[in-house]
Amino acid sequence: MRHRKDFRKLSRTAAHRRAVLRNLVTALFEYERIETTVAKAKEARRLAERLITFGKQGDLAARRHVARFVMKPAITHKLFATIAPWYTERHGGYTRILRLGHRLGDAGETAYLELVKTVEQREKEREERAALEVQRAEAAGRKSEKKAKAGAAAAEGEGEEKRGRGKRGGRDVEAEPVTPSRRRGRTGVKTG
Repeated sequence: MRHRKDFRKLSRTAAHRRAVLRNLVTALFEYERIETTVAKAKEARRLAERLITFGKQGDLAARRHVARFVMKPAITHKLFATIAPWYTERHGGYTRILRLGHRLGDAGETAYLELVKTVEQREKEREERAALEVQRAEAAGRKSEKKAKAGAAAAEGEGEEKRGRGKRGGRDVEAEPVTPSRRRGRTGVKTG
């Protein structure tokens, strides 16, 4: 039983544990969803929710407190400018853990740790992803048109000699016999 046990030690020294948790929380704020083990997710959730609460305070002392823990200054700015305003009306419960199952390598139980978002935020992100996919499809269509034009031009000019390809120093590659290069073995004697 874990009576009177405050936190999970994660089989690490104190310095290593702190570094792992700092990296996890920084990645959570950067990508808004990370995949990790359930134990690490539960520990990172404790710290992330405290930091979001500091972000909601928004004063200089809170900003300095968060900057000591979060690894990148840009992520600290994102926390105060973007993430904290999402939760102005919410009193805790800023993150969620979604269990995924067991890893193939060591059967460790994995989970997503993600920031909770409102329905409007999810709809907006879904629309942005759909617009991005349309842009990618249009770009791929343009590339295939260019390839088709280039293929047609190559078919028309098959009889012509191509510049810079298939020649070495003005001589055809096929006319020149290929000889293996000589290399040195371990003893220093040239072989081949």
